[in-house]
Parts: sequence; C-alpha cells; structure tokens
Amino acid sequence: MSLSLTHISKDQSGVYEIRVYGRLDKSWSDRLCGMNILPVENSNYSEETELVGELVDQAALVSILNTLYSLGFTLLFVKRKPAV
Repeated sequence: MSLSLTHISKDQSGVYEIRVYGRLDKSWSDRLCGMNILPVENSNYSEETELVGELVDQAALVSILNTLYSLGFTLLFVKRKPAV
C-alpha cells in the first residue's frame, strides 16, 4: 500500500477553512488575520460560523485557534484547502 502525501511546510502559506460552533461577528475579522467570517446555514438549525482565508503560515493558524479558544468557541474542524 502506497500513500502519496504532499509535504506542507509549517512556514508555507495556505488557504484554510475553520468551522466553529456558535456565531462569531464579522467585526472580529481583523483580529483573526483578515479571515472571512460567514454564518453557516444548515438543516439541523445549529449555529455555526465558518472562517475562510489565506494565512501566511501555521503560526497564524495557531494564533487564530488560540483566539477562538479564548473566546469559548467549540472547534468543529480545520481544513487546509488545496492551492489553486
């Protein structure tokens, strides 16, 4: 069995999608590295927020995750989108 994984450097920029449980106001975008903050509408009526944007490196990602944690948001997932 062979796995083909693309090596991603911790110092490499990338587009990330982060989803949290709860509503986060768009005014937090500047504090969260300019991420786009979008409310998620889904069929089970749960309140979720999606943050999408390019981050310069994984240190920026960790900073965002720490901020969301300190604000009390429950992290649902983090996904690095493929480069286009």
